[in-house]
Amino acid sequence: MVRIRLSRTGKRNSPSWKLGAFDKRTRRDGKAIEYLGAYNPHAENPEDKLDIDVERVKHWIDKGAQPSKTVAKLLSYHIDM
Repeated sequence: MVRIRLSRTGKRNSPSWKLGAFDKRTRRDGKAIEYLGAYNPHAENPEDKLDIDVERVKHWIDKGAQPSKTVAKLLSYHIDM
């Protein structure tokens, strides 16, 4: 099963996150099947916080990938699910 979830990157005390399609059994910061975007909660402009490839996310969801709770909430702002 494929999950769309976040992988932590960035410096200590200043995290940023990569959005990716992962196998369900992969560890949090393991290798993704495909990276779909990035989330930076520290960006100054709200538009710059989430940068995703909407077409690829829709592709993975159509293939049966399940977004995590956090990713589903982030995507609800950008994609009609």
